[in-house]
Amino acid sequence: MSTLKVTTIQDTSGGNASTSEQIAQGRAKKWVVFNGYDTGNILDSFDVSSITDNGTGDYTINFATAFSSVNYVFSGAVNNRDQNGDQASGAVRGPSGIHQEYQSFGTTTAFRVEVRYGARHDSNGGVMDVTRIYCAFFGD
Repeated sequence: MSTLKVTTIQDTSGGNASTSEQIAQGRAKKWVVFNGYDTGNILDSFDVSSITDNGTGDYTINFATAFSSVNYVFSGAVNNRDQNGDQASGAVRGPSGIHQEYQSFGTTTAFRVEVRYGARHDSNGGVMDVTRIYCAFFGD
């Protein structure tokens, strides 16, 4: 068996470069971890320029580099620890899965998410800020 050691791998046209470290990590195109109570506080990220706070539990993730189309995959999760040490976790979704009035939740330059609790999914409540929001984007 042979071992091939390289620094960067590219496609045949010389584009789409990835390091071996990026490939081993699963190579998300963009990802971010941020504090939902202090949305200016991006804790760590890759190819995300900023977070816009649209209101309680409602955020827009702004990409540093645009996707070439809106045909990308989003995955998200949340974790919350309150002042009493109580902890909750769950998933975060694009608002179009929750509200029909959001017709365009993802563009090539940004993605809007909402954090909701319980079974409520109407526009009158159920949104909440949490201490950690984790989002990853996979695509072209």
